[in-house]
Amino acid sequence: MSTGANSSPAAPGKWWPLAAVCLGNVLLLVDVTIVVSALPRIADGLGASFSALQWVMDGYALAMAALLMAAGSAADRFGRRRLYLAGLALFALASLACGLAPGAGTLIAARAAQGVGAAAMFATNTPLLMAAYRGRDRGIAFGIWGGTSGAAAAIGPVLGGLLTEYLNWRAIFLVNLPLTAVAGYLTVRHLRESHGDRGARIDIPGALAFTLSAGALTYGLMRGGERGWTEHGTLASFAGAAVALVVFVLVERRVPQPLLDLRLLRRPSFAALMAAALLLQAAAFPYLTFVGLWVQNVLGLSPVQAGLAVLPMALMSLLVGALGGRTLQRLAPQLPLGIGLLLVGAGALLDSALLGADAGWATLLPGLAVSGLGVGTAMPVLAPAALGAAPPQRAGMASGAVNTFRQLGFALGIAALGTLFTHALHGLTPGAPLPAVRAAYATGLTRLTLTCGLVAVAAGLMVLMVVRGAGSTDAGQAAPPTPRTAVAAGGRPR
Repeated sequence: MSTGANSSPAAPGKWWPLAAVCLGNVLLLVDVTIVVSALPRIADGLGASFSALQWVMDGYALAMAALLMAAGSAADRFGRRRLYLAGLALFALASLACGLAPGAGTLIAARAAQGVGAAAMFATNTPLLMAAYRGRDRGIAFGIWGGTSGAAAAIGPVLGGLLTEYLNWRAIFLVNLPLTAVAGYLTVRHLRESHGDRGARIDIPGALAFTLSAGALTYGLMRGGERGWTEHGTLASFAGAAVALVVFVLVERRVPQPLLDLRLLRRPSFAALMAAALLLQAAAFPYLTFVGLWVQNVLGLSPVQAGLAVLPMALMSLLVGALGGRTLQRLAPQLPLGIGLLLVGAGALLDSALLGADAGWATLLPGLAVSGLGVGTAMPVLAPAALGAAPPQRAGMASGAVNTFRQLGFALGIAALGTLFTHALHGLTPGAPLPAVRAAYATGLTRLTLTCGLVAVAAGLMVLMVVRGAGSTDAGQAAPPTPRTAVAAGGRPR
């Protein structure tokens, strides 16, 4: 692999490349959750329906999931820094469009464009760092990069609440403009270009088929919750998703450089880890969107208070990662990942047991703390486990796949849980008395947390039974990849 990056940046400015990458990484991850605290104000300001609010969340995550692997291929071919800058520019322009959106439809389209930019940024994060640092500096850089990723999850809802309450909901998007400008300046000034396989071809048919399948499935889940599961549009959406998935499989089996080598899924550990990535993300995070609606629309909390109400999960996750990160990496991956999923499930089930019509925001704190403990235990080992379950020459593809499945889990979780939530609220009429509203919201949240808890527990048991550590006899896999091969999301095999 040829790179034009300096192998050991000179002090004292050697950490500027890290700052450029981390700032972009924080921006794209914060924007997954920053909207949570602003959803009620967005609904009021734009007259957005509940399904429109779902798409405000899902448009971003779905676009990022659909294009992550293709973005990694494009980065290898055209240059990682070049694609990172293009992603920053698109992210900034889309953020401006979000902030100026006159209606819900425009906001949803702009959020999808944000997701495209975020995919380009996310796919190039790790290769840029690997090209910029070597030896001990690389370890420090990745430690800081991982820490900022966790911090982004923690500050998203609180930052969104602060900006919404003291400025305007549009500020949650407009604040990206100066920050992307700073990230772009640092990138141009301090990051050098690097490439992978310049002859690599981008699997455009595969990317289109995957995008259509994921989009149609998400739309079908939302439409089914609103109009019924046997309604013609719902059935057509699911049929379209199935056809597009078949096309994706056929394309991936025939193209010389696929987005995802389907032979990897024949490895039990790898297939189970992809399922775990999807289910962990679906069970741990999407229901916080509906918690945000409950604490503001029913309990009357301010946007800032709504952000603080869900903070225990993120803080506990950060604490576990900071104090136990090294220990977790030394364990067989199925243990922290499986136990972490079980803890996520236990936290959600605890919340479902405690919720009631008279519940307040503090009712959720014990469950959120337990779930945060599980997230902090499972998340740090997920990507290394996926890399260890694939051959070294497929390390980049494995990394891209696990990030794709994570984002897809969030998108599908919002859609699927939204159907349960709307079903619980169907009986409410405009002007319904507060006790009826509280009861309906509590019923909806109980269903969500029960579902998330059962899904996470099932996923945890699956991981403990199926996943085996690197070096096992699982499909004769090779030793874990070296850092030089462990490139980021969507990188092509070397």
